[in-house]
Amino acid sequence: MKSLYIMGSAGSGKTALAVGLALKFKQEGLNVAYFKPVGCSTSTAKVDQDAVLMKELLNMSAPLEVISPTIASPLYLSRGNRSAEMLPLIKEAFVKVSENADMVIIDSAIFPFVLGSIGLDSPSLAVELNASVLYLTNAKNDYSLDESVFYNKYIKDRGVNFLGNIFTHVPRPIYAKIEGVYKPLLAESGLPTLGIIPKQRELSSPSVAQVHELLGGELLTGEDNLDLLTEDIIVGAMTIESALGHLRRGNNKIFLIGGDRADMALAALETSTSVIILTGGLYPDVKVINRAMEKGVPVLLVHYDTYSAIERLSELAGRITPNNQNCIRKAIENVERYCDWQRILQECK
Repeated sequence: MKSLYIMGSAGSGKTALAVGLALKFKQEGLNVAYFKPVGCSTSTAKVDQDAVLMKELLNMSAPLEVISPTIASPLYLSRGNRSAEMLPLIKEAFVKVSENADMVIIDSAIFPFVLGSIGLDSPSLAVELNASVLYLTNAKNDYSLDESVFYNKYIKDRGVNFLGNIFTHVPRPIYAKIEGVYKPLLAESGLPTLGIIPKQRELSSPSVAQVHELLGGELLTGEDNLDLLTEDIIVGAMTIESALGHLRRGNNKIFLIGGDRADMALAALETSTSVIILTGGLYPDVKVINRAMEKGVPVLLVHYDTYSAIERLSELAGRITPNNQNCIRKAIENVERYCDWQRILQECK
């Protein structure tokens, strides 16, 4: 039985790659299972949604609490150091998931360092589960390469079978730079690049429903348009005159504003806006609600302050759902076209 640990930070496309590789390996005749040792819940969903997705796609009989046996919140230490009970629970669940499997795809926590203070970060768990590792990077600029090298060296130092890197959501302007500069630099350090996946709106743009799931709050309008995709985030912390240019340039945007700024909310509704988020728990002027209803734009009222809402939104990424066949096809196509999946399969232990 082979096990492949997919690691990366929030927004790096771990789930999409897990879907693509799992279904590609199934096409090759392998019995594939999925495991997420450290899951993530949200304000509206108490189970890890990636586990829900993969259980259905792979037709797994294991219950969700076995597929994703632990959940980590940002305040996990409030309950003390539970590593003595968590590690045996994770290892026992992994054995159950692995039964009759030829390949287990293991998905890392929202960040590889999560639970690092109690020795249960993703590289440490890869050691415990004897898994081979792929590292994913959401490529934005040269710092993305630095991130890859930093994590690569740490993972290799742990003594695991490190397969290599996959760059995801790559903007077209830097695609050639990754191929011609990043890839050779990594190779010089003995760090292979096994895929460069271009940015695709279907897989990289989260929906308004996911924004609502992440932030919670009260949906004031737009219940029928939660499938709208979001691409930009703009904060209305400026004068209306300064904001107009930004509002016109932002496409399918998330617009954050205090509920007392009716002028800014109304201006945003006349541009390409997928959702307006009203922070601070302040209800808006009725004119904002009426115009949003006319335009079909969801308006979400949250009790976070603007800074806290932005911090939460940094964890937001596009997510595949079981009934989104277009995204599932894209995930498989990305593996076939842009990743060296044969090498991944061959070198995975």
